[in-house]
Amino acid sequence: MVQTAAVSTIALRTFPLFQGLGDDRLVSVARCAMMRRVPRGQAVVHAGDAPDYVYFVLTGSLKVLVSDEDGREVILTILGQGELFGEMGIFDEQPRSASVVAVMPSDLVMISKHDFKQLMRDDFDIAWRIMSNLADRLRNADRKIESLALMDVYGRVAHLLLEMGEEHDGEMIVVRKISKQDIAKMIGASREMVSRVMKDLGLQGLIEETPRGIILRDRIQEL
Repeated sequence: MVQTAAVSTIALRTFPLFQGLGDDRLVSVARCAMMRRVPRGQAVVHAGDAPDYVYFVLTGSLKVLVSDEDGREVILTILGQGELFGEMGIFDEQPRSASVVAVMPSDLVMISKHDFKQLMRDDFDIAWRIMSNLADRLRNADRKIESLALMDVYGRVAHLLLEMGEEHDGEMIVVRKISKQDIAKMIGASREMVSRVMKDLGLQGLIEETPRGIILRDRIQEL
């Protein structure tokens, strides 16, 4: 049985979707939201499931993946704090197109499909932000298709790292934990090839793997 807990308005304010909403509005959102703790390796949704909730990542990290009958996996993206998933089912009522699995212990805020539809009806800003998020996702998918079609493995690894990088104290760093196996599944290469490429990028001074994350040097953008 899935254990859930109440959600505070403070937690809701951490999500871009709800930033700027008044206190009364946030209270009404909190009433229909639930918190769920997901251990590492547990699936939150499975491909083929009927859509039931929209999920927001409060803490942790999750991977969105598809697999074939032989168990081979392709990772579509890695989700982190502040991001959401499951919203496509709000619009088309189709079964889940991918599975979502926790990479590390994660706290999720859940809102039922019915309640989320009502939120969009009641607040145009929320509906607009959802549509903007879907547009961003489509652009990212287009860029990924382009990189798979036109770039070699070096370029694909560099492109993925730059896409995941965040600026901290003047440096671009990939702070989300991601294994070389998961990188391989995201770019359509073998783990061994990704390991060789990452090692070579390090020797060239283009990346540096540290306890804080993977530091990206400016010249990596040239690949």
